[in-house]
Amino acid sequence: MSNYCFSLHALSMAQERDISHEWIRKTIENPDYTELREDGTMHYISAIPERKGKFLRVIINPSVQPQRIITVFFDRRVQK
Repeated sequence: MSNYCFSLHALSMAQERDISHEWIRKTIENPDYTELREDGTMHYISAIPERKGKFLRVIINPSVQPQRIITVFFDRRVQK
């Protein structure tokens, strides 16, 4: 994930929510869905089998280099 850096918030949320960096990497590299939002952020969404298929959402600011991971969370709103 050399093209990405974590914001302090994203690091804190990953630790607090027990989200592994490997899951984050897999979600960015091979998402089930992506969403480009009006605010310019890119959302990567992927089911995590180790979490009973819950969907992980990784939000990135792609306009900076390296791209910044803003936050990560399991999104209850995403349906299969």
